[in-house]
Amino acid sequence: MPRAARSGWLTPRRRKAILSRGVLYLLLAIIALFFAGPLYILLSTSFKTMPEIQSGGLMALPHEPTVQPWVTAWGEACIGITCGGLKGYFGNSMVMTIPAVLISVMIGAINGYALAKWPFPGARFVFAALVAGNFVPFQVVLAPVAVTLRTLGLFGSVEGLILIHVIYGIPITTMLFRNFFLSVPNDLIKAARIDGAGFFWIFFRIVLPLSPSVIVVALILQFTGIWNDFLFAVSFSNPSSAPMTVALNNLVNSNFGVKEYNVHMAATVIAAAPTLILYILLGRYFLRGMTAGAVKG
Repeated sequence: MPRAARSGWLTPRRRKAILSRGVLYLLLAIIALFFAGPLYILLSTSFKTMPEIQSGGLMALPHEPTVQPWVTAWGEACIGITCGGLKGYFGNSMVMTIPAVLISVMIGAINGYALAKWPFPGARFVFAALVAGNFVPFQVVLAPVAVTLRTLGLFGSVEGLILIHVIYGIPITTMLFRNFFLSVPNDLIKAARIDGAGFFWIFFRIVLPLSPSVIVVALILQFTGIWNDFLFAVSFSNPSSAPMTVALNNLVNSNFGVKEYNVHMAATVIAAAPTLILYILLGRYFLRGMTAGAVKG
């Protein structure tokens, strides 16, 4: 054992390592507080009464916690000319997001599989064209999308929003899966084809079971993007098909009556809850997928 360690003194190298780690932990704590601070204010304010909010003390814990703001936000708050709360809009978001996520991820997986393992003339051009779709600003396509939805009779409907998000999700999911499938050994595909297996048999029985990490990455990215979308939602929905983001905007920016900040905070937490829960449940798989090369390329 070194003499310095036996005597209880730290070597300069050891002191430097401890100091570096302390600085690192301090920076991480500051960053964590920076991101957790708004969430704390949201939650604490949502359990306060309006007189307590008006008395100040933004960072203080609620003196007399109440769940009435949550009840109001969910089922009683006035949004536009109706006073039914967020529950109907929450349902619209679920009906829109779940099928849009599943369909776009499945189509992206099949596209990525075909581009990575079943090369054909022009495959590189097709992939480049799909990737370019990731960089087209949403604002550019509003007019053509509006015309298309009116032609199809889907303007102002949840089905129309599903169609938009599926189409806009295909480029990013195709890129994710294509890059990941390139790491799957070609010998597996060749052996299966020699045994007579076809395109979809290999996809569902061999390739897809090897890809849980990239599937989770695609699901989380798509769910977060579609659930939080505001531009398409406010442009192509009507009051009966509007999702949570539009309802939350209308609730917070309403010019009628007293601003009920506790109700607004509760509504904001309700709107953010699905994505937060998704990250809490699948966050570790998301990190594995990212580090497994799902987004490299």
